[in-house]
Amino acid sequence: MTCVRAQEFLAKNKVAAENVVDAKKAPLPKKEALAFVRQADEVFASKGKKVVHFDLKKDKPGDEELAAVVIGPSGNLRAPTLKIGRTLIVGFDEETYRKLLS
Repeated sequence: MTCVRAQEFLAKNKVAAENVVDAKKAPLPKKEALAFVRQADEVFASKGKKVVHFDLKKDKPGDEELAAVVIGPSGNLRAPTLKIGRTLIVGFDEETYRKLLS
């Protein structure tokens, strides 16, 4: 459901994705997902109404702390995940999308 809301938000705000990967067809398992996430400078992860922010240049969260917010019940990187430069947005939170995509 959140992927649909993310796609609707992007379309409504005329934001085009440069690269789209279907998480069902190309899942990113925990180990690879954490390596991918650690390449970012900042991570915004939303679960429900809560948004967690990590500044990976300053904060040094452990793998389990990071995995708790970016890995879904399937053991893979949660969808939707957007990469904007060196910033990742995991999950859909409209306010975070507005803030980072404006």
